[in-house]
Amino acid sequence: MTSSISTSDALARLAQVIESRLPKNGGDPQASYVARLLHQGPNAFLKKIGEEATEVVLAAKDADNGGDKTKIVHEVADLWFHCMIALAHYGLRPADVVAELELRAGTSGLEEKAMRKVLARESNLSGDEK
Repeated sequence: MTSSISTSDALARLAQVIESRLPKNGGDPQASYVARLLHQGPNAFLKKIGEEATEVVLAAKDADNGGDKTKIVHEVADLWFHCMIALAHYGLRPADVVAELELRAGTSGLEEKAMRKVLARESNLSGDEK
């Protein structure tokens, strides 16, 4: 499954479509699934993210037992799509996620996780002092 379209271009184009469906941009909940989810508010699209994440896990489990691996791709696409709706709702873009991933590149995942714990602890301590 290869494509001549760059990943960032494809995500940016999809993000533009999703942003056009935001209520503030005139998204019509009667004419668009995305506009309907956005109109219903965070509970609607956050529920979908949870459902799609579960479907990714189930597709991977099926693949581990001889199932079709391409189902993982389909489910991850659904998950990313619904996550992009959340990003748009909160005024964020896929480029923000890519930038975060680039910041993490070359950093050990174990080190990065440990650093987040330290920072969270420090934040909690400074909050207790107030």
